[in-house]
Amino acid sequence: MHSFRKKEILTHPLVMGTVILTLTGFLSRFIGFFYRIFLSRVFGAEGMGIYQLIAPVLALSFALTVSGIQTAISKYVAREEKTGNYCASLRYLFTGFLAAMLLSILCAIFIYRYSEEIAIGFLKEERTAPLLRIISLSIPMATVHSCINGYFYGIKKTSIPSACQLMEQVIRVGSVYLIYAYFQKQGMQPTISFAVVGLVIGEAASMCVSLIAVKIHFNKILPIRMSSLLCLKSTQFLSSFKELLSLAVPLSLNRVIINFLQSIEAIFIPQQLLKYGCSTSQALSVYGVLTGMALPLILFPGAITNSICVLLLPMVSEADAVGNRNKIAKAIQSSIRYGFLLGICFTAFFFFCGGFLGKLLYQNKLAGEFILILSFLCPLMYIASTLNSILNGLGKTLETFLYSMVSLLVRLGFVFFLIPVYGIYGYLWGLLVSQLVQTVLCMIGVRKIR
Repeated sequence: MHSFRKKEILTHPLVMGTVILTLTGFLSRFIGFFYRIFLSRVFGAEGMGIYQLIAPVLALSFALTVSGIQTAISKYVAREEKTGNYCASLRYLFTGFLAAMLLSILCAIFIYRYSEEIAIGFLKEERTAPLLRIISLSIPMATVHSCINGYFYGIKKTSIPSACQLMEQVIRVGSVYLIYAYFQKQGMQPTISFAVVGLVIGEAASMCVSLIAVKIHFNKILPIRMSSLLCLKSTQFLSSFKELLSLAVPLSLNRVIINFLQSIEAIFIPQQLLKYGCSTSQALSVYGVLTGMALPLILFPGAITNSICVLLLPMVSEADAVGNRNKIAKAIQSSIRYGFLLGICFTAFFFFCGGFLGKLLYQNKLAGEFILILSFLCPLMYIASTLNSILNGLGKTLETFLYSMVSLLVRLGFVFFLIPVYGIYGYLWGLLVSQLVQTVLCMIGVRKIR
């Protein structure tokens, strides 16, 4: 009986999915981690700062074009999977894909056309303009594999998204290194734009793997091509589109607002550091050390909780659909318990080893100081992320949006009022306070459900 129970746990979709996503997530982050070390040593802290400045634009584009649609596809496909309605699953994937692709193409054209205006007027750094033109090419590619990944998350087949993630990272890093080696051989000085080119190449590889995987999948479950076409021509097509939009639109709006505020936050950190007394070069360097060195290391263990979050949403949605409150309560309890334990372990590790890691990995003393201070974020982040996923799975998207808004507004307050007085440390305190606020709000939110 005991062995049977053990086997049952090990073969559970959530457990197996989490294991697969976590392993590939760690491997991907491990590669990405050393990639960032490579970038920081080749291009320096200022180069990393310029590179990190384009991240808000990319995040905002993703939020606008596909983030909400991906979640909606995952949720509705999970519902249809229980009944074996593959035609409906295909409709949700196809309708979501069409909507997201249209938005992504328009977004890519806009960024490419107005790269100079965005760089100078929005990012306040003209050197980001050529990077924006390059990065715009990746947006439609990211849309393709994001929609397909949403489908595979919905059917709890995590190996495909994991393979795409890993493929993207390997090819991105490999291509940048090869380009760098070639330019070095030719005696030419490499620029940070190579890293952006690598990102585009990685997205292209991930898109190709996703398309091949989804074609093979539907060839198995819908072997007759005509049947697929009939599915798409059914009267339920419009209904599927409306259902997707009913969830995707509010999710996308929420994430656009959140990402816009995050963009404001990222852009104004270097600007407020200038008020503190830093030069432009110093401000970008400090920003690069924080966002390109210290924070990625702190976020590295989050591969575990991120994997759980991805799979919690469809699982909780299923439990909510059948009224299984006990399953939801257990998910909440486990999220808090394991998030806290995991967080405490990594807090201790980063607190005692932060200085050493900063010098060893980045050859940067400041990075070590940031890692030490930010170590206290770990338990708060891990708990909040899993609880957010549960709330989204229960359809509480407004609540999660409001919690994120409050957290962001707290951080922005620290950016505008404390950085000019205390420098970057004012922002580090803001990160800790805002994350504490969000975690407390999430715990209050799930207590109402329980």
